[in-house]
Parts: sequence; structure tokens; C-alpha cells
Amino acid sequence: MNIPLLAGTVSTVLFAASMLPMLLKAVRTKDLASYSLGNMALTNVANVVHSLYVFDLPAGPVWLLHTFYVVASALMLVWCLRYRKMPGDGQLEGPETSPAVVHEPHLAH
Repeated sequence: MNIPLLAGTVSTVLFAASMLPMLLKAVRTKDLASYSLGNMALTNVANVVHSLYVFDLPAGPVWLLHTFYVVASALMLVWCLRYRKMPGDGQLEGPETSPAVVHEPHLAH
């Protein structure tokens, strides 16, 4: 039994499974306001650079895991750009526009 290969395979499945809820929630809700666009962009740049290292290694679970990370990070970046709320689009959130805040005139007694 090849313990390192088994460990790599199991960890690949676990890491990928741990990211699936985030991806499914992002695609379902289109709410990516809590994600930093800068972080998403930097993650994608890092993945491209890291690919030079990973794909020089012998094929194995690390290739699958890295490919999953590349695809997941690229999707998150695309979704961040596509679904982010821009100033002036009527979707700003804050005390002035939050639906939970109701401004009522003061009643004079």
C-alpha cells in the first residue's frame, strides 16, 4: 500500500469537498460581498505561478487538487466581478438604504 499516495488522494477529496459549500452558496445567492476582489485577483495570480511548480511534478493527487483550486478561484473571481454591487446601481447597503431601517417622522405631543 502506498501511504503517501493514499494520503494525497484522501486530502485532495477532503479539501475539494470543503470548498464545495462556498462555491454552491456563491452561485446560488450571487452574494459575494464578503469576498475581497483584491484577494480573489491575487489568489488567481498565485495559482498561475504555482502551476509552474505543480505541473512539473509527477502526475498525482496534487495535480487534481491544484486544478480544482485553479478552477474554483477563477470562478470566484468571475463571480465577484459579475455580481458585485456598484455604487449608483440602487443596491448600496447602509443605514440610509437598508430595508430594516424605517425612518418615521417624529410625532409632536
